[in-house]
Amino acid sequence: MAKRKQDAEKASSDNESDSERSLVDVDFEFFDPNPDIDFLALKRLITQLFQADAQLLPVHDLADLILVQPLVGSSVKCDGRETDPFAFLTVLNLHVHKDRPSIKALTAYLLEKSSADPVLQSKLQSLIGPAALASPSSKHVGFIFSERLINMPVQIMPHMYRMLADEIQWALDDNEPYDFSHLILVSRVYKLTAEEAAELHASAPRTKRQKQSSAAPQGAGVYPFHPEDDVIRKFATHTLDYTFTHAQPRTEEAFGLDTGGRMMLIPANRLRDIAAALAEAFPQPS
Repeated sequence: MAKRKQDAEKASSDNESDSERSLVDVDFEFFDPNPDIDFLALKRLITQLFQADAQLLPVHDLADLILVQPLVGSSVKCDGRETDPFAFLTVLNLHVHKDRPSIKALTAYLLEKSSADPVLQSKLQSLIGPAALASPSSKHVGFIFSERLINMPVQIMPHMYRMLADEIQWALDDNEPYDFSHLILVSRVYKLTAEEAAELHASAPRTKRQKQSSAAPQGAGVYPFHPEDDVIRKFATHTLDYTFTHAQPRTEEAFGLDTGGRMMLIPANRLRDIAAALAEAFPQPS
């Protein structure tokens, strides 16, 4: 059975033309994390999120940790509970799990990447630095893991964030350790030169250009892979775009996008506001 809610989404085909647009009805179901089914797909989503830098993290241990807290977090599937998830959203307590290999590596990674922004790094040191994690009086910080297949519609995200906020509150009602002062979200971005942006815009079908003109890249810059990131960053006190440690050097002849990471530090008490803002920005299709 679905976890909370089942929604029918209408997604436009990638092959839409000027004269015709095909629609496909897909039922997306929300489930609790399932250790017996989700492990391999979750490892792939973790690797997708961190790209080449996933080698710096014990991905196996991180997936295990996410799946051993089945009452917090959601997966999205299309063909029932026994199938692989296409999207995942959860939160991990960096203080409670500070001795897990994956959390040790993750906090070290976040601190190292934040060095490009001394103000952010100083704040993170006070929140998740070795002294902060060792202190029993420190306020706890949650790491939001959010990733999905690139063709999953953004309209699933308001539901997922609303459910996460609900589940954190239910956990707090049961005296579980989810009382966070801050949340850290890592996501992915891509960088375009002016020439790449013009090429991307010109190659899109005319109807898609008309439909997406406000959201599509309009010039050189850094863009999120997932459109909800532009909404979420409005609630962040700090946002940092960074280069992957193990990114392959790019040449003029290189194929594919120039990708990187984005780190956002968010006051935990804004989580419900984020869910509401996402619901307004990405309403269900009629």
